[in-house]
Amino acid sequence: MSFSWKSVMSGVRAPSMALILLAAAVVLTGGVEAALLAHDYDGPLFVVELFPVAGIIFAAAGLVAWERRPSNQLGAIMVVGGFAWLVAALVNTEVTVLEVAGTVLQTVALGVVIHLLLAFPSGKLQSRMTFATVVLAYFVCLVLQIPHYLFIPASSPGGLLAVADRPDLAAAAKWVQQGIGIAVVVSAAVILIGRLRRSSTQHRRVLGPLYVYGTGAVVFISFAPNVLRSLLGISAAATAALQITALIGVPVAFTVGLLAGGFARTSDLQQLGVWLGSTVTSRPPLLQALSRALGDESVQLAYWTAEQDGYVDGQGRPLEVPREGSGRNSALIEVGGRRVGAVFYDSVLIGNPELVRSAGRVVGIAVEQEWMTGELLASREALRLSSARIVAAGDRERRRIARDLHDGLQMQLVLLALEAQRLAGDPAASPSITVAATTLRLRIDAAAGELRKLVYDIMPAPLVERGLEAATRDLVDRMPLPTKLDLDVAGSIPESASSAAYFVIAEALANAVKHSGATGLVVRVGRSDDDIVVEVADNGIGGAAPGEGLGLRSLADRVGVLGGSLRIHSVAGGGTRVVAELPCGS
Repeated sequence: MSFSWKSVMSGVRAPSMALILLAAAVVLTGGVEAALLAHDYDGPLFVVELFPVAGIIFAAAGLVAWERRPSNQLGAIMVVGGFAWLVAALVNTEVTVLEVAGTVLQTVALGVVIHLLLAFPSGKLQSRMTFATVVLAYFVCLVLQIPHYLFIPASSPGGLLAVADRPDLAAAAKWVQQGIGIAVVVSAAVILIGRLRRSSTQHRRVLGPLYVYGTGAVVFISFAPNVLRSLLGISAAATAALQITALIGVPVAFTVGLLAGGFARTSDLQQLGVWLGSTVTSRPPLLQALSRALGDESVQLAYWTAEQDGYVDGQGRPLEVPREGSGRNSALIEVGGRRVGAVFYDSVLIGNPELVRSAGRVVGIAVEQEWMTGELLASREALRLSSARIVAAGDRERRRIARDLHDGLQMQLVLLALEAQRLAGDPAASPSITVAATTLRLRIDAAAGELRKLVYDIMPAPLVERGLEAATRDLVDRMPLPTKLDLDVAGSIPESASSAAYFVIAEALANAVKHSGATGLVVRVGRSDDDIVVEVADNGIGGAAPGEGLGLRSLADRVGVLGGSLRIHSVAGGGTRVVAELPCGS
């Protein structure tokens, strides 16, 4: 497995094995260094052992950030900083070559901290001034450090590189280094203050303390020896311990801020490819996958709609394109040259717009499909609601017709029958009139009976007047076969659900009597959560096909329009069971 500096700094996700090898290298280097320092160093052991501890913590924090946010360079920068600090600590050994290496990199950790400050949170240096400040910081730590080991006595630590014993040049170089170092810190502070002013309130709560701590750590580590030792008389060992402690907190603070401070976990764009390749049922929502890939919890998916000539969200609500200077930006999503949507994202957090555009290209087809699916489902729901309104209107009309027939024509027939009965019983009437009146009364009674049956078929009076429970009891009482009733429908039921449930029971019972050869029936009506559940079972011959019979098919359509379901279980020789579930509210 190859591993290069280019792959480290490109932001490409490192293979997990490479991260494991890096972690092992950090631990091994730190352990060897701790053993060397314990053997060679004459001062307080706890102080010198803080050096490898700091390097391990620095690199470990970077490895965690790199694994969790592989498309961000901050983790890689911290890993490099950790190794640089471990090498710098070798100045305290008595191995000449290692001592020289430590001398050369003695102050690089300060440059890494400046780099982290100015690259946080996107991992990118977003302006020329920022880039120049970071380059100048490394110049101070590497190039301006050269006189410190060139113009010293050859017998001094790191003296292998010495070319002349010129303390005057070393002192002058020190003042130049400190002066330019102060300019670097001031420049970084100006940049960070500008960022804070442009940041949102949520990000400011994280960035403010982090910027203050990081900048303060650089100043403290740079000038602690002069202040603590010269002015306050604190020992060199204690000063070193304080400097190292301040440094240890830097990578920890950056990692916590990156992962848990409002800057969400991210992944590379390969995660989106995995998302697209997974099954629809197992993959998370598109917006969630995009948010994880970009590391921005505020990401919005905007869908382009030609009808409104603008963008809308997943619920069809209009979305405005982020304004310039608002801290947010947008990246267009196109499929085949057609605009299908856009990604609205935090431009402070995501410094590289190309990353968002790449993500948009990956999910473009999914965005188009998701929006088309949403529109189809919305149309389907609108059609269902329209059909439900038609069914409800039909039920209201059936109730009106049944009521009009019962209160109008049926009442007139009753009155006519009474009049015919009066004529047939009149003692003064001739025999022919009596016979005719009797015949008329019988025909009127027959017509009234037919009318009552018609009214009952249109909309049973018990259902209209007393509800589903009374209508079901009346229906079961009129069955020619023994029928067991289990009824528990306490609470209000919408008229549409009540009517549909009744007609399911009536049709299932009629089919059982006509076709099943059953000797007994069971009717159950109850509630399950917000649904009313109807079940009609017989002990007949079974074998009924769910698609047979116009009555049950039309009832299935009626139940489906209301958002319910109708199922038929029928096994040859095992009877038939019809189950309907209808939403009826709480």
